[in-house]
Amino acid sequence: MTNRSVQLQLGLGACIASLFLIFVAIPGWVASPTNVRNIILSPLFWPYVLAGLTGLTGLGLLAVGWFTEEDGVPLNDAADKPHTAWLRLFGLAAIMVVTMLLLPRIGMVWTSMLAFVATAFTVRTRHPIAAVICAIVIPLVLYAFFAHVAGVAIPQGHFVRLP
Repeated sequence: MTNRSVQLQLGLGACIASLFLIFVAIPGWVASPTNVRNIILSPLFWPYVLAGLTGLTGLGLLAVGWFTEEDGVPLNDAADKPHTAWLRLFGLAAIMVVTMLLLPRIGMVWTSMLAFVATAFTVRTRHPIAAVICAIVIPLVLYAFFAHVAGVAIPQGHFVRLP
């Protein structure tokens, strides 16, 4: 499988997923009251935003795949040994279990940070510094928005509380 074919397949899959979300899943399974004053707080707004972004990402992948020349070089020549893949899968399962155990103790924000970093290093990211920065910044920004702008209570832990 070459880079071009991966781009085209991922782009097509993202576009199909986006269309499914927009026309079937969100209207069929996301309930929303009619008296929501602020559109950003509507339960329909963010699923539609994510579905639209998925579609745009898919179109971008299709464009990159379409205009990239076929070089014939297979993607990922050096595949991992099978036992390494199973260890990574076991590591991800362990991260999920630890996440569920930590949520009530240290809260959603701190648990999300730790889970993000652990997952990034389990899958051996090529950008460890960016992963650590994103692991810290994204949960804090989301907490600030939902707790202070939207007025939604974010679960806090028993030991550490955010303002």
